[in-house]
Amino acid sequence: MPDSSGLQPYLFPLTGGLHLDRSAFAIEPGMALELENFEPDTSGGYRRINGYNKWDSDVVPFTTAPTEPVLMSAFFKGQVVAARGESIYKSSGSGWTSIDSGRTGAKRYSFIRFNFTGSEIIAFADGANQASYWDGTTFSDVNTSGAPSDPHYIQVHKNTGFYAGMSANPNEIVYTAPLTLDDFNVANGAGSFVIDSAVTGMIGFRESLYIFSASRIYELVGSSAADYQLKPVTREIGCRNGWTIKEFAGDVVFLGPDGLRTIAGTAKIGDVDLGTISKPVQRLFQGKEDVDDFTSIIIPNKTQYRIFFGKEDVLRENTEGVICSRKAEGYEFSTTRGIRPASSDTEEYLGSFYIMIGGFDGYVYRLEEGNTFDGETIIGRYRSPDLNAGDPGLRKAFQRVVINYAPEGEVNSDLFLRYDYEAPNVPRPEPYPFDSTQVVALYGTSKYGVATYGGQTDPLVRQPVEGSGFAVALRVVDNGVSVPYSLKGFQLEFTVAARR
Repeated sequence: MPDSSGLQPYLFPLTGGLHLDRSAFAIEPGMALELENFEPDTSGGYRRINGYNKWDSDVVPFTTAPTEPVLMSAFFKGQVVAARGESIYKSSGSGWTSIDSGRTGAKRYSFIRFNFTGSEIIAFADGANQASYWDGTTFSDVNTSGAPSDPHYIQVHKNTGFYAGMSANPNEIVYTAPLTLDDFNVANGAGSFVIDSAVTGMIGFRESLYIFSASRIYELVGSSAADYQLKPVTREIGCRNGWTIKEFAGDVVFLGPDGLRTIAGTAKIGDVDLGTISKPVQRLFQGKEDVDDFTSIIIPNKTQYRIFFGKEDVLRENTEGVICSRKAEGYEFSTTRGIRPASSDTEEYLGSFYIMIGGFDGYVYRLEEGNTFDGETIIGRYRSPDLNAGDPGLRKAFQRVVINYAPEGEVNSDLFLRYDYEAPNVPRPEPYPFDSTQVVALYGTSKYGVATYGGQTDPLVRQPVEGSGFAVALRVVDNGVSVPYSLKGFQLEFTVAARR
């Protein structure tokens, strides 16, 4: 039996997410220098993300050209309401039915679900036509006297409708009489006000309505026209894209001039904190000037916000995105590649979350379903920092890597070791297989006779390795045929060699 008494173990759990803002000596071992199509796991570690499948196998009908993107993909009462070209359609998953047409020049839709009188309604605005609303049966336009002709942003706050983004006056916000979407009579409590730059988005958060422009943020407080007060939050920071404004983990997240920022209500009444949360991945937001097509989603059961840098002229497989997960210790980040939405929505219905994305290809997809991107493989990549085991001047001869992971089925990945900061003159071992053909039984999903009863939920893979160096980096490349699994941590076992 070989003598292993001289082996030195170096153990680290995976935590902290992607960090692109630290030097090789400052980054902590459990953080990542590359984390693509892996997400910070709610139970610790980094999990290969789920895929998406078509909501309806039929493409949303187009008006003039098959290149028209899906401008709205909203979930409403068990159906998806999708807009494309000049029309709006509904689908329960087996074919699209038109509910409105003739919407000339429509842009990406904003929409809001609300309930004034006991029946849920969805209202939407497209920036070129009159706003509209639908109760699941009847479709109506907001075309009463005083109604804005082409609002782009719509919100319902304190049982009042708010409209903004009109082409005639992009600085104006118009609001209705209480409990209506279409009463603009001042005598009944309707009115309007302006800010000093064009509105880029609105959101109701707690007791306030926040109104964004590209370089300003305002807060509207009060319950009606009798006591409304418009207060500036900041005149130096704004929102570059209204479709990135989301309520997330008790805050409001939006795309600012320098990445993702939050508006968080503090314990002091009327006080507001503005915070930058994306500093660890700030590099990913640099150089992105044209942000009009970006979109975002919330995945509530994972406390996760995702922003996608989708563009009409970028291939799906090249489309990047950023995942932001809220943990007890703070925010953790990773990236996506291969998700290319033109519109999105998140809604809870009958106890399940429906994460919908409308594509530039004319289809609507349900995210967080399946193990592929609608049949295309999901390639996941993880790279550790360059690990020196606490002594960068000591050469180590590595003998074994122990991988702790949590499988949800069969795993098929490769493990790479790269020595001495990937210097070009340092030998590179061939990849080692990191796989598991023994499927652990998961109640409700596993098949009898295929899965292994009593298998480990967090097994260890002990992989003998070769090579030596002053530092080593670990890479895991998921080959796209695995079901999701979570990398939990590593242990490196080495013997001490010469000092530099």
